[in-house]
Amino acid sequence: MIEHLTIASLGKRGDGIAESPTGPIYVPYALPGETVEVEGWQGHPDRRRLLRVETANRDRIAPICPHFGLCGGCALQHWSWDRYRGWKRDLVAAALAQAGIATDVADLVDAHGEGRRRIVLHARRGTHDVLEVGFAALHAHAIVPIDRCPVTAPGLAGAIEAAWAIAEALRPTAKPLDIHATATETGLDIDVRGSGPLSPQEALALARIAEAHRLARLTRHGELIAQRAIPSVTMGRAHVAIPPGAFLQATAEGEAQLSHLVLRQIGDARSVADLFAGVGPFALRLAERARLTAADLDEAAVTALRQAAQKTPGLKPVTAEKRDLFRRPFLARELADLRLDAVVFDPPRQGAEAQARELAASKVPVVIAVSCNPATFARDARTLIDGGYRLAGVTPVDQFRYSYHVEIVARFAR
Repeated sequence: MIEHLTIASLGKRGDGIAESPTGPIYVPYALPGETVEVEGWQGHPDRRRLLRVETANRDRIAPICPHFGLCGGCALQHWSWDRYRGWKRDLVAAALAQAGIATDVADLVDAHGEGRRRIVLHARRGTHDVLEVGFAALHAHAIVPIDRCPVTAPGLAGAIEAAWAIAEALRPTAKPLDIHATATETGLDIDVRGSGPLSPQEALALARIAEAHRLARLTRHGELIAQRAIPSVTMGRAHVAIPPGAFLQATAEGEAQLSHLVLRQIGDARSVADLFAGVGPFALRLAERARLTAADLDEAAVTALRQAAQKTPGLKPVTAEKRDLFRRPFLARELADLRLDAVVFDPPRQGAEAQARELAASKVPVVIAVSCNPATFARDARTLIDGGYRLAGVTPVDQFRYSYHVEIVARFAR
């Protein structure tokens, strides 16, 4: 059924919101103040599919990508830069206000740089057994075939072509392949997931593809298929050999900006813990000035961090351990035993609820929180404030341009 709606506001995922007697209706790609023509969206009773903009927002602009509106990767290529930046900053302010936290939120820091250095491509045989390789469609299981992506870094050049070759060799059926591509300083690192065990013929075909496309490394679920060079990135003075499928900040500039904010706000701390440390983007930089205790659940990441620290001259002592900080956070008494001047924590999207409770019960003078989720950040910030910390500043950082994702760096002090 065709409907005509007026968009009242923009939601936290970038969808236009129209009010109705039964509740809000979400219209992706519509902007506040617009009148739009829409149709129903099968399987999503509270959503509508945009057919036509009847009256446009004056700040609506042309998107930069021909796949925008089909590919589910970008939400807001069609809004002016100033409006987009203000909206993304306001996501952080609104989450804090909802948690009852009044504080100044700085202007959004642009950390797009050269673009995203890691992507996940999907491959599957679709209608009429036609192979599709691309990104997931918005709110659907469909794959949108792409030949380029304007928000990716130059280091990912060739990733889409390599993904097509891999998909053709493995011939995925109903279950899609997930092809994780990361741009490193030594070349493309690709990890294939979802293929099942490889036959000798498939393994040989993939090895030949890796050579033909000059991949630094090709793995399947982390198991090595071919390697021309060890994928590595520089973090501060350290060179880190990246494990297959390891987490990196989405952009190199994002890592640099987040690290700059962490280092600036840590002050002259001489003993620091980096929790949820990953491969060490903060830890290895912090170790240039402070004794460092690091922990993360990912054993391969912890090993990479430890080895990089051992090979880098001039760093302060670094202790790194595998630890599930969700189930076994550092207790307040453990933090006291470490005699820490500061703690940095950068958890996944679910936040650091258990660790925040222990920090709130501790006497650590300074806590630097890094987050990729305003809602869980606000929850953990509330815990720290209720435990006696003062929130001394919040800075939002944008390394996922045109999306609703935003990073946050905040300083808490006693």
